[in-house]
Amino acid sequence: MTDSAFHWWKTSRRPGLSRYCCTKMAAELVEAMNMVKSFRVSDLQTLLASMGRSKSGLKQDLVGRALRLVQTEYSPELLKNVRQLYESRFPKTPGWLAARRPESIPVAYSSLSPSPNATSQGADYLNGISKPIPAPAAEVKLVPLPFYQTLETLLPPTELIAQNNEKLQDSQCIFDLTPNQADQIRNASELRPGIRSIQVVLRICYTDSIGVQEDQYPPNIAVKVNQSYCHVPGYYPSNKPGVEPRRPCRPVNITPWLHLSNVTNRVTVTWGNFGKRYSVAVYLVRVFTASDLFSQLKLCSVESAERCRERIQDKLRFDPESEIATTGLRVSLICPLVKMRLGVPCRVLTCAHLQCFDAVFFLQMNEKKPTWTCPVCDKPAPFELLTIDGLLSEILKETSEDIEEIEYLTDGSWRPIRDDKERDRERERSSSPEYPVVDICIPEANGHSPAHSSTSLTGKSGSGSVGMGGAAGGPGVAPGGGAVVDLTLDSSSEEEGGGAGGDSEDTEDSADSPAQKRGRYNYDKDLVTAY
Repeated sequence: MTDSAFHWWKTSRRPGLSRYCCTKMAAELVEAMNMVKSFRVSDLQTLLASMGRSKSGLKQDLVGRALRLVQTEYSPELLKNVRQLYESRFPKTPGWLAARRPESIPVAYSSLSPSPNATSQGADYLNGISKPIPAPAAEVKLVPLPFYQTLETLLPPTELIAQNNEKLQDSQCIFDLTPNQADQIRNASELRPGIRSIQVVLRICYTDSIGVQEDQYPPNIAVKVNQSYCHVPGYYPSNKPGVEPRRPCRPVNITPWLHLSNVTNRVTVTWGNFGKRYSVAVYLVRVFTASDLFSQLKLCSVESAERCRERIQDKLRFDPESEIATTGLRVSLICPLVKMRLGVPCRVLTCAHLQCFDAVFFLQMNEKKPTWTCPVCDKPAPFELLTIDGLLSEILKETSEDIEEIEYLTDGSWRPIRDDKERDRERERSSSPEYPVVDICIPEANGHSPAHSSTSLTGKSGSGSVGMGGAAGGPGVAPGGGAVVDLTLDSSSEEEGGGAGGDSEDTEDSADSPAQKRGRYNYDKDLVTAY
């Protein structure tokens, strides 16, 4: 008996009650207090509200308030409410076996109770509470998985029950395989070496009867099948700083460790007890590959080109209430998953966008790491809602590899969108004039030495000034019709000449100018005629 229960028994004992009745009430009080300590926040709030107490505050405040309520206002009605809340969480239907006996010493009431059955009854108690026996979780439904087809249920969803206050718990279940089930496993084809298409899998989820539950592993999980530990998927490393690695919660294949005979199979699940409730189930399933699902997708879920055009027209239909009129919708032909050209365009029926992703790559990625999320808008993309875009499939066949984007028009038609750089190159190619290349290395008849370099003119031959000669103001055309280029004129000469080659009115000044200097090639600084 705890100190608080003994104090209550000592202070509240009435003369009219026998010692046996007081002892029974004290035992019930201990049981009720231990039940309250195992309650969740919602259970504590329900209990306090039913007795007219405040249900606000943290869990430790709620626990203290509920314990004081049990100690000070103990009554059959209060005990009934406590038991109902406890039994709603820990049903007493047999189904699981304790993997090990509790290490805590059970509380026996032989010293307080004259009944000969008190000792044997105390052996079935743990800290004053009757030991909870795990039971099948009522109405817990696991979400169906695209890569697994359930053939038979070997063990329905059953809750994992903590046997003591330790953080690490062991729970055990047993099941048998029929001869037909064993034959199915033996005769199944191999997906990979050692991996058969018919498997026995273990699935774990939260214990919640609302909706369907996704696979969710408890902390510190380990699975032992017939005294041999089996493989549980590990954590995915995270590339983002500060983000913890995530473990993929998927069915655990326990087939290689099973007895394919009439021998009973035993599965022990080790799990961390940190306040959340979990349920476990065992199924006989058929496993599909990404290619199998792709075949199903091509067979059952292809949207026709006509229906796709109607969808496009609905999106581009003029809305008089809208201030912005949409005349086209651009769609990329590059898969957002792998940044390659689409092979089989696929999208989700519930998504609002027309952008597609590659069906083959999407299924292969979900086979390795199941997320089932649309790579375009990050919304759920279950396999049942995937569809192949028939119109975009035709467009991919009609367009060349260099077309990476198209635009849908209001009438349901489409046009290719070329790259801006390519369009700029074509525009430059069509608008650039072609100039003749002039060779200035031909010896002249006037005795001047030929130029030591050649260049291509930047203007049309026969025009006023060409190249540097036009900038210098020299004669633009030779007497023979060739272009004249001054090869010796530089910026310093221009400064000395005061802008020679400028206006034709300064003829008198130019007449008084000194004689021309000799070039560095030992010939007169003069103009060379280029033909």
